[in-house]
Amino acid sequence: MEKSRLEQQRKLRKARKKQMKTAAVVSAVVLVGVSVWLIQGMVSKNADTLSPVDASAAPSQAGGGGSPSVQATLSPKPSPSLLAPASGGGGGVPPVSTTIPITGTTSPTSPSVPATGAGDKVSLAFTGDVIFAGNVETILKTNGYDYPYREITELLQKPDFTIANLETPITTRGDQQQKQYTYRSSPDALPSFKAAGFDVVNLANNHILDYGQDGLLDTLKALDAAKILHTGAGKNLEEAYRPVIVEKNGMKVAFLGFSHKVPDNSWKAGANHPGTTQLYDPKQAVKTIKETREKADLVVVMAHWGDEKAEKPLEEHRKMARSFIDAGADLIIGTHPHVLQGLENYQGKWIAYSLGNFLFTTNDHTPSWETAVLQADCSKEGACGITLAPLWNPYANLKKMEDADAQKLFRRLETVSSGIRISATGQVQEKGASGS
Repeated sequence: MEKSRLEQQRKLRKARKKQMKTAAVVSAVVLVGVSVWLIQGMVSKNADTLSPVDASAAPSQAGGGGSPSVQATLSPKPSPSLLAPASGGGGGVPPVSTTIPITGTTSPTSPSVPATGAGDKVSLAFTGDVIFAGNVETILKTNGYDYPYREITELLQKPDFTIANLETPITTRGDQQQKQYTYRSSPDALPSFKAAGFDVVNLANNHILDYGQDGLLDTLKALDAAKILHTGAGKNLEEAYRPVIVEKNGMKVAFLGFSHKVPDNSWKAGANHPGTTQLYDPKQAVKTIKETREKADLVVVMAHWGDEKAEKPLEEHRKMARSFIDAGADLIIGTHPHVLQGLENYQGKWIAYSLGNFLFTTNDHTPSWETAVLQADCSKEGACGITLAPLWNPYANLKKMEDADAQKLFRRLETVSSGIRISATGQVQEKGASGS
């Protein structure tokens, strides 16, 4: 009897141990499942806050027979509060880039996420000439490479795309050319330039080969590394005339750069020869504009032309600008005179003949201290409304003008322009247009 009772107790203890093991296994499985669920949730949440960027190169015949245009889909720019300030001399820590330049036909494998935005318009901001050399370089090394942009970040960050005329090679080597003024800028300046908001630069100008072909090739590499798109010069004729095409809010915007200031024939791009575009015979430029018109909703032409310090454009360039619009350009932005010149509306399209200096060596010619960021809001149909945000630029310290100075500048620009008026807030309109 006693033996039977002991045997029964032994069997009960064995059964309980088995139940405890089973319960432990079940608990472990549940714990693992909950952990996996939590991790997946966190990953999903993080993925929702990131903006993957896709860029692809679309085939193009523009600019000399079959070269692919540079095309990119960009995520929205970071807000100014996300920018890391640069320390003196070192350029600071650049933020995560939102722009991807594409060369050749390479395409990344990341998924395409369209940039978000209201309506079917694209906002653009244009500045005048930019260098990081000469007395500008000394100021930047002393005060930090972000110094010029600190008080105007919103003007550069808020638009969908911000564009400048980069009038310097970015290089530490090359052969200095025999000309009156030569410039060479350090690659250290580019991270803060990019962080300030610049997306695209025009290289078609009379300084981009100041240090020869090596200097130009270094510039292309430095811009690619900084993820700044570029047009107007290249490794050969095809690349120099190749448009940059970006996409935003369902709109494709093309940028082209041409120069009527080429110091020497050797600077002109050739079939197997690095160099810049040219306007001495504008037929190639007109042909490129027409071809680009077939690929983009909006075509922007950046032209380097005119006489230095002159308030009005040359008649030759007025005719040239109109021929570009007739060929399919929607907006024309000029540089080179180092002062602000007049504006004109032709066939409903705007021409700004010169935006003057943005970040350039300072001299005693006070009109060159005046500049402006030209803001353009453009529709898919190619109509643009433009506004001028006036600035002072002496000693690489860009500041917004006080209202009284801004109004004086607007009145002066009206006198040197053709049939336009500028409102107290900088909006540019044709005389006789609604609201003028």
